[in-house]
Amino acid sequence: MGICSSSHLMSKNGRCLSWPSTAKIIHLDGRLQEFLHPIQAGLILSQNPNCFLCSSESMFINSHAPQVPDKEELQLGQIYFLMPLSKSRSPLSLQDLCILAVKASAAIAYPNTAHLAIKTGRAAFPSAAQGYCNMPSGLGINSHTGGDSGRGIEF
Repeated sequence: MGICSSSHLMSKNGRCLSWPSTAKIIHLDGRLQEFLHPIQAGLILSQNPNCFLCSSESMFINSHAPQVPDKEELQLGQIYFLMPLSKSRSPLSLQDLCILAVKASAAIAYPNTAHLAIKTGRAAFPSAAQGYCNMPSGLGINSHTGGDSGRGIEF
């Protein structure tokens, strides 16, 4: 069970075509931004001054999210999260990582509607009968209190 995707698609004549590899950035509002060519982190950060970039591959439970340096090029095939600077001072919890995973899954599966689902708590998903159906997305997470510690998180 779950969302499954492939990096290949079939042409009408049955030949397998490759999907272009991109560097993916998940914004605070759940919006997906993709780049076909490597881009320096500083260009993204200059447009998002109160944020830092973090690679999904360097995020672990109970550790601080390492910031991608301004001069570093974002790698194709990688997922990066824009995170508020305030999150750089506290270790990531399991709940934090789960929220980010859901946000990334929604953004990649439905790139045109994921940010709306996060803002409104509802998403439009393809439906065979009507083209789209609205349903609660479970992504209306603007703030969350983590466990018994009382710490709040915002994404």
